Formats: sequence, structure tokens, C-alpha cells
Amino acid sequence: MLTKKARRLRRARRTRIRIAKQEFPRLTVNRTNAHIYAIVTSSDGSRVLACASTVEKDVRQQLGEVGKGATVSAAEGVGKVVAERARQAGVEQVVFDRAGYAYHGRVKALADAARQTGLKF
Repeated sequence: MLTKKARRLRRARRTRIRIAKQEFPRLTVNRTNAHIYAIVTSSDGSRVLACASTVEKDVRQQLGEVGKGATVSAAEGVGKVVAERARQAGVEQVVFDRAGYAYHGRVKALADAARQTGLKF
């Protein structure tokens, strides 16, 4: 019997096989109980082009409440920041990698905020 984490990683592996065939940078989301992280990597996965998380001091200051990184509003803030940083790095279009997480709640909020800020999925 597979654990919850093993099932999520299996879903992520299937998605990443499809993503690897596309020639666009990848926006990967990782969430924990306390924080959410977003990373834009190059199409071959060798370079990090942009990243943001609720752990960063400047992102926390934008959000207002320090230590509240596990909310939908925090995910929206991270989505905006990572999209701005990706656009500064010259990235306009990405492939969204939800890392096996369900597309709702914080993951959906991050993706929607990144789209509104100008990234194309």
C-alpha cells in the first residue's frame, strides 16, 4: 500500500513526463503545512530562473502578517512575485507543474495570480 506522499509523487512523475516533452520553462509549486514555494526552472531543468516563497522576508512583508504562509492570500502573493521575477528574467510562457497536488485552494490561487500578472500557461 502506498503512502499519501508516494501517491502524490507518482502523480507528479506522470505529469513531469508530459511536461518534459514541451520546450518551455517549468513553474513548479511545492506546498507544506506552513509555507508555499514556487520555482521557475529552464526547460532542461538545469537553471533556476526565478523563485519566490512565503519564507522570504520581503514576501512576508508584502503579505503583512508574518508567519501566515499557509493561506490562499499568501499563495496569491507568491504567485504575483514569482511571475514578476520570471518576466524580469525574460520568461513569458511557462508550463505549470502542480507536483501532484490537487488543483484547488492554494495551488489554484498561486496559478491564477501568476496568470493575472502576465505569465502564460
